[in-house]
Amino acid sequence: MSLRIGIGIDIGSTTVKVVVLDEQNQLLFRSYERHYSKARERACETLHTIQDQLTGKDVRLVITGSAGLGVAKAAGIDFVQEVYATAAAVNTYIPGTDAVIELGGEDAKIIFFGGALEERMNGSCAGGTGAFIDQMATLMNVSIDELDRLSLKHEKIYPIASRCGVFAKSDIQPILNQGGRKEDVAASIFQAVVDQTVAGLTQGRELKGKIVFLGGPLHFLYGLRERFVETLHLDGEHAVFPEDGDCFAAMGAALCSSDYPERPFDEALTLLEESVDNVGLVDTMPPLFTSQAEYDAFLARHNANHPPEVDAAAYSGDAWLGIDAGSTTTKMALISPDGGLLYTYYHSNQGNPVAIVLEQLRAIYRLCGTRIRIKGAAVTGYGEDLIKNAFGCDLGLVETVAHYNAAAHFNPDVDFIIDIGGQDMKCFKIRNRAVDSIMLNEACSSGCGSFIETFAKALGYDIADFAKLGLFAPHPVNLGSRCTVFMNSSVKQAQKDGASVEDISAGLSISIVKNAVYKVIRAASADDLGRHIVVQGGTFLNDAVLRAFEQELGRNVTRPTIAGLMGAFGAALAARDLHLERSALLSEQALASFTHTARPVTCNLCTNHCSLTVNSFDGGRRFISGNRCSRPLGQERVEQPDLMHYKYKKLRAMEGTGTGDGSRGRIGIPFGLNMYENLPFWYEFFTRLNFNVVLSPESSRKLYLKGQHTIPSDTVCYPAKLLHGHVEALVEAGVDAIWYPCMSYNNDEGIGDNHFNCPVVAYYPELLAANVPALKETRFLDPYVGLWRHKDFKKRAVRMMQEEFGIPRQETERAVAAAYSAYDAYVQDVRQTGMAYIEYARAHEKNIVVLCGRPYHIDPEINHGINDLITSFGFVVVTEDALSYLEDYAPRKVLNQWTFQSRMYNAARYVCTQPDMQVVQLVSFGCGTDAITTDEMRSILEEGGKLYTQLKIDDINNLGAVKIRIRSLMAAMDARKVRPSAQDGAAS
Repeated sequence: MSLRIGIGIDIGSTTVKVVVLDEQNQLLFRSYERHYSKARERACETLHTIQDQLTGKDVRLVITGSAGLGVAKAAGIDFVQEVYATAAAVNTYIPGTDAVIELGGEDAKIIFFGGALEERMNGSCAGGTGAFIDQMATLMNVSIDELDRLSLKHEKIYPIASRCGVFAKSDIQPILNQGGRKEDVAASIFQAVVDQTVAGLTQGRELKGKIVFLGGPLHFLYGLRERFVETLHLDGEHAVFPEDGDCFAAMGAALCSSDYPERPFDEALTLLEESVDNVGLVDTMPPLFTSQAEYDAFLARHNANHPPEVDAAAYSGDAWLGIDAGSTTTKMALISPDGGLLYTYYHSNQGNPVAIVLEQLRAIYRLCGTRIRIKGAAVTGYGEDLIKNAFGCDLGLVETVAHYNAAAHFNPDVDFIIDIGGQDMKCFKIRNRAVDSIMLNEACSSGCGSFIETFAKALGYDIADFAKLGLFAPHPVNLGSRCTVFMNSSVKQAQKDGASVEDISAGLSISIVKNAVYKVIRAASADDLGRHIVVQGGTFLNDAVLRAFEQELGRNVTRPTIAGLMGAFGAALAARDLHLERSALLSEQALASFTHTARPVTCNLCTNHCSLTVNSFDGGRRFISGNRCSRPLGQERVEQPDLMHYKYKKLRAMEGTGTGDGSRGRIGIPFGLNMYENLPFWYEFFTRLNFNVVLSPESSRKLYLKGQHTIPSDTVCYPAKLLHGHVEALVEAGVDAIWYPCMSYNNDEGIGDNHFNCPVVAYYPELLAANVPALKETRFLDPYVGLWRHKDFKKRAVRMMQEEFGIPRQETERAVAAAYSAYDAYVQDVRQTGMAYIEYARAHEKNIVVLCGRPYHIDPEINHGINDLITSFGFVVVTEDALSYLEDYAPRKVLNQWTFQSRMYNAARYVCTQPDMQVVQLVSFGCGTDAITTDEMRSILEEGGKLYTQLKIDDINNLGAVKIRIRSLMAAMDARKVRPSAQDGAAS
């Protein structure tokens, strides 16, 4: 009788694992290989390596894995679902396990044991998986192994978003560009994966007991293991990392094979080799080019847009330098007086822009010799401040202005600029020769260069060759315009359906364009963009993307031959226009002794606790980045009037016994969501009833992490997530009861079609009651109340206070009357203070920013000090609730049924009547109602001749992109002063 042999094949999204077990379930063979989208072929190759040992033997072969079902079906081989396979292996080899955390290439899952198996898996996003770690290693220009080694030498952890590679890049890039240590960033990337797994997958269920860690990333990356163990407070007994943890699902499949019939090994191998993936229908589109002649004409038209040609070796005279220290690349351009290019540079900044610029400046000085004199240098981009301070550049300018300078050089009538870079997309509308409005990709890089580069690498091509493949593809695949993760499955499906690499390449180029036009710009037609469109950014050097863009719009556009260098070229033009006699740029001699070191510190001068990077240069020069005010620089903070700051301080003071004596005990109020609106009411109400009001602590990252394990949904907004920590802190404080009522309606201010609270604000108390176990240790009072109906509320309050606390009717009635008066007094105070700030601004000739958002956006942990940043630029800040009453009700294009949105619409209408005001709208990532609000706000402001600036905020406090927007707003305002627009002229 022959020995029973079980073979398990786990086909994942990026790897194939093959395992052979004997009848005692001992491991005879194991293999772990990347499959580069050729999963079946890779599995066959592995089986061939053990063919000699298994030929002539009967085996039981079972396939599992996220990409295994199609292969199993096509081959007629048995399949077992991966959760059951993993559970089988865990129960066999590690009995007594309470939970499994498994990270794969594009998927992440947690399996809870004990009773029925319960699995939680990532859905539409590959944030926090192996693919995410791969992306981050590429961004930092290190291998995965190097990333791991670096992380083990970290000194501090930066908060980094991991739910999407785009967010992570926008968090990491400023840290690197401002001199942050790679060791700290590497560890922070792993910590982001941990946070994503815990917050996104536990969904309110606690991770405790013996936890087994499986999958490739957790098998190979010791830094990632360390972050999990520390975060979950596990010891050696409760954190289990099996020796073959990367192949556990395959081992489980081999174990499950005992339930399936045997067949000869050679027969199983033949079935796998001869199976052909099911071919379906591929949705295709017309080709980009139908002939070489058509392509040649296209090239000739675009190649005509080039700067004057200059022979740098023969040229002598003046020159100006522009540097664009971008998010992932550094670009440099040295120009002659007429804009001719003497020297250019375009390369990845490899996470160290200072070293790149130093090397290039030395090369430029060697080129110049004594013939060429640099009379000015300007810098733009993410790394602008660092490079300007490091090398003594004469000017730093916001990138929107630099890009407009360059575009106008090639087409003076330009009215729309679109710049698609590696991970970001910027669109500028130009009106009266000034940048008028700005659109940036907020949450996704699926329309950017790194998106297509990711696929090129996955299919084994470099980006340039991959792009050329699609030019003459006869049937480009319609892949839609979706997230990279969705697109991965679309590409894999297209391959299975018989699409060629050429068709996929063309389809991806078209997808980038669709994403830009319909997701970022949200254009209804080509006329929404403009008649004189200039395209730039490295992605548009891809002829397939450019052709797709022209086809989608149905009109020709201008692409300069230096599309990838436009930021640097625009900066050089700005340096030229300074008309300096002598540049302050470091000389060739000074560069010889140039040194640069960077170290991270945390500023403790205020509650923001900014993560600073202290850059030190030769000669004792220093540059500190990451600060939101001037105090870390040794200067006193300049206090401009700021209504956000005023309201926050006023509300935080509303705790204690007030006019009462506190004899009825301590009542806790969580300081979040609608309590920022209703606290004046509840504080007065409870102190009049002789309660001692205890507010939860000020919001912080630490408070968020305290309640993170009880958050059931990762997609809810950050302000709501914070509430979990707030109520846990109140329970720890030992209050006698927590008051947090459900409120479907807000007060009726008569400015909307209705006056609802959003569903999250209205009913979050019920979610907390169901998901925070600690609340069972206290009296958690979450009744439904409606403050807008005064008489009804009074009756309800009398009944509630009598039932809960035995308070007499008359006492409660007096407290209700006092509470309404206190709320009205607070509203009036905010309005009067807002008017006083506006008068101050006008007396001191300062511009006013109206920060429109929700009441809870005044929380410094939620707004990340954006108001401090805005006042540091000399603006006076007021909020929408100080102005909304100045306009009456007016019908809107949308159903205007939310109180907080109604205030924003009215404030925006009022701003349109004031020449010295502009709106900045704060939007919390994940806010469903603001999907409507943002379009309506843009419409109101643009129709009123105003600029629209939107700032999207979540739990990460990197203000790099915010700073660009605020400075772009300032530049546009300055340009309008110089050249008043038609609307402004008509209004005056």
